[in-house]
Amino acid sequence: MSTNDVIARLDAAVSALGDVDVSGWDDTVLAEHLNDLSAALVAVDGQLARLAEAIRTRGLQIVEPPIAA
Repeated sequence: MSTNDVIARLDAAVSALGDVDVSGWDDTVLAEHLNDLSAALVAVDGQLARLAEAIRTRGLQIVEPPIAA
């Protein structure tokens, strides 16, 4: 997979996560899906930590991009 493809897939994942809004979910629905949501969040966290560690291992920093004005 090309670097551009990887970046595009990461951008798509960020966009997909940005579309998730549980604030409108009924508490019952949220509770019914809590295990699945928790598993997904833990998996995402683990993958982000893995990528970040691979970058840091190479002596690079992960920096927050400047906010566009």
